[in-house]
Amino acid sequence: MASVHGVVDRFRSVASRMAQRIESGDRIVFLGNLVGGVPGGEASDVGATIDMALRLRRAAISRWDARACDVVFLRGAQEEMWGKIDQLHFATNPREVLRWMLHRGVGATIAAYGGQESIAEGLRAVGDGPMAIARWTSVLRAAVRARPGHAEFHAAVRRAVQAADAGPLFFNHGIDLDRPLAAQTDAFWWGAATEVGDLGWPWDGIRRLVRGFDRTRPGLADGRFTLTLDGGCGYGGPLLAALLDADGALIDSLRA
Repeated sequence: MASVHGVVDRFRSVASRMAQRIESGDRIVFLGNLVGGVPGGEASDVGATIDMALRLRRAAISRWDARACDVVFLRGAQEEMWGKIDQLHFATNPREVLRWMLHRGVGATIAAYGGQESIAEGLRAVGDGPMAIARWTSVLRAAVRARPGHAEFHAAVRRAVQAADAGPLFFNHGIDLDRPLAAQTDAFWWGAATEVGDLGWPWDGIRRLVRGFDRTRPGLADGRFTLTLDGGCGYGGPLLAALLDADGALIDSLRA
């Protein structure tokens, strides 16, 4: 599943079709940026989006032969920024950090748990010091815990996932081609991605790289060693999902 950016109507359409097609042995990978939004873009409902993702997960793992690990949520820039909100009182320049993140869409996730007024409250808090910031973030944490499954979702996002040794690698956005897989740190969601999209050889012995966000929004870009899924959901483009085989080869795709 490509980046959703909280656009729940598109997500609902794709998720319902996915639920109807799940078969024994299938696994679902959300490629990051499930939450957040696009400033000036499509309306985002992060709370409803997470609820829908959790319902799809329940449908997938309720099969008799399924396992909890059959559904994976990956970390994108949006999930990373939301995680940083909880550490904002430690920042050297919290006002600048918060404004930087708001400019990149974290406001939609803040609003999901505190309403639109919580954004203004956060901007006031960063001007009043660490104690005020900590009080603001504690209210957001309580709101997260009040929604069933949301705290568990935010705690469960992974950096990347690989299907098997040398099998397809799934991640959000970029890879530092000069570093091995174990040393990527935050390159998966902040790193440059142009090289990934144009890659003409297996990287680090991995046969297939699959990602769900590209700032150029190329749609479904199926290369020999890479697959990008990003139709621009949140920016006015469609939400994409793909059905892959065990080697990462494209079998079918969905869009809404």
